[in-house]
Amino acid sequence: MGSKMNSYDVRTRRVMMIIIVVGLCCFFYVLGAWQKSGVGRGDSIALQITRETECGVMPNLIFETHHSNDVNIYTYKAKNFEPCDATLTDYTPCQDQNRAMTFPRENMAYRERHCPPNKEKLRCLIPAPKGYMTPFPWPKSRDYVPYVNVPYKSLIVEKAVQNWVQLEGNLLKFPGVGEMFPQGADAYIDELASVIPIADGTIRTALDTGCGVASWGAYLFKQNILTMSFAPRDSHEAQVQFALERGVPAVIGVLGTIKLPYPSRAFDMVHSARCLIQWTSNDGMYMMEVDRVLRPGGYWILSGPPINWKTYYKTWKRSEDELQKEQRRIEELADLLCWEKQYEKGDVAIWKKSINDYSCKRKNDSSVGMCKDEGVDGLWYQKMQVCITPFPAVKSSNEVAGGKLKKFPDRLFAVPPRVASGSVGVSKETYEEDNRIWIKHVKAYKKMNKLIGSGRYRNIMDMNAGFGGFAAALESSNSWVMNVVPTISKKDTLGIIYERGLIGIYHDWCEAFSTYPRSYDLIHANGVFSLYQNKCGMEDILLEMDRILRPEGTIIFRDGVDAVNRVRVLATAMRWKTRMLDDEDGPLVPEKILIAVKSYWVANGKNSTL
Repeated sequence: MGSKMNSYDVRTRRVMMIIIVVGLCCFFYVLGAWQKSGVGRGDSIALQITRETECGVMPNLIFETHHSNDVNIYTYKAKNFEPCDATLTDYTPCQDQNRAMTFPRENMAYRERHCPPNKEKLRCLIPAPKGYMTPFPWPKSRDYVPYVNVPYKSLIVEKAVQNWVQLEGNLLKFPGVGEMFPQGADAYIDELASVIPIADGTIRTALDTGCGVASWGAYLFKQNILTMSFAPRDSHEAQVQFALERGVPAVIGVLGTIKLPYPSRAFDMVHSARCLIQWTSNDGMYMMEVDRVLRPGGYWILSGPPINWKTYYKTWKRSEDELQKEQRRIEELADLLCWEKQYEKGDVAIWKKSINDYSCKRKNDSSVGMCKDEGVDGLWYQKMQVCITPFPAVKSSNEVAGGKLKKFPDRLFAVPPRVASGSVGVSKETYEEDNRIWIKHVKAYKKMNKLIGSGRYRNIMDMNAGFGGFAAALESSNSWVMNVVPTISKKDTLGIIYERGLIGIYHDWCEAFSTYPRSYDLIHANGVFSLYQNKCGMEDILLEMDRILRPEGTIIFRDGVDAVNRVRVLATAMRWKTRMLDDEDGPLVPEKILIAVKSYWVANGKNSTL
């Protein structure tokens, strides 16, 4: 009898256990569906983050995730990172002035990237200058920058005649004029538009070589044109820093001995306004490099010496013969590169590149050969060469070499020629699916932080851009995205990004980026730490992210749960406030999202908020 009762009890307990398990399964299924829908808890988190980031800081963020037990992140605590010395507020590791002076000056080699070895890397937090302020929203930032953010007057004094920048009280004012456009940038652009189809979407990407304070690129935003500007870190303090504070794309760079970090056929238009670049030196190597990055059918604009030399040769203190010879050599090199002069009036000359070899009436020059077709655009630290980049093959005289692009904005989501041709090993279906995924991801990001897309974040970086899907889904006149394609990526996708009408650059995240501290308002890091696993230290990459992020700027990490948990520990040691969230498809997705906000603190000051 006892055994029968025991058997009955066992069966009863088993039935009860089954009922409980089934009940729990149903409960968690409903809970998961509720979370996935974005209703309830997810919205409350988004609302909390939105409220807490309206001043730019997220205090009291609580770490919570469905996978908090997968990795015991509390088994160790990262040592807090100390602030660097106050003299390092504008430290640029790979363009450090002291290190630069130890390299040869020939061909501007000393102005190129020279990064410190690991043992010399700073492992401290770069401070903001005392009194640092959040930049004004665009478009006010185009014209006004708080002086405390870039407290330098050398350009105001040295370029007083050119009127690049003025000091008005506690603000720097950028009038949008310059030596080469004394009537203002708008009038200058209107002159260019009389020759170049600037307003109809044909021109979308531009490159400004030796950009000054980037007023040309700043005013092209009204025409829906994205301009990548670069200038060396030279005696004119903080040119690139001024540009970035204004909300204009720019990097520290120079035409020297190394190829530009952009793919072939990237830009619709290249511009040089009194940049003092020796275009005819080194057998025309710099013009050949411009030709490499200029799209077939694109335009090269040269303003300043030697153009209009008959008027200015005395002012420039150069002989007529020297300047005439220099311009003649530029004309010869342009013919060699299949550029046809479209315009020359006053101080401006414009050439147009042929669309293919059929339309090219290249003169024979046995001293210059064609560059070897290496099949890839990866150009990291490759030496510039005296050779001509060949046009991609075409089947008829009317075909654009490399493929014809749609006008912007249609080209943003159209299948890029590099995808359609299969030259990068990416199918049309893969590309289109990637677009759908990033539209969904960005929609979720905007729920998590409603300041995204509002204009609060102007300068945005995507550290592992892929096909540019994040930037495309985020496309807005209120912001721009620097799309970075890591040099160790399995596929070279930067050419695809430019064909979409977006801008970007090659970079190795084991080194510092070519920019000043506090350049970016929002950084997106998708799979960066999984990509760089065993390549270099997570700590070094995070310190570089902290350097280039503005105080109260935001970072969105998307990576595997192990990587995100490790980032979370180091982020706390870097004075970042964090919140960990599930993927928008629910807690079972192994990818996790970590949102971090950099605390506001300044050199020689106590932690505080604006």
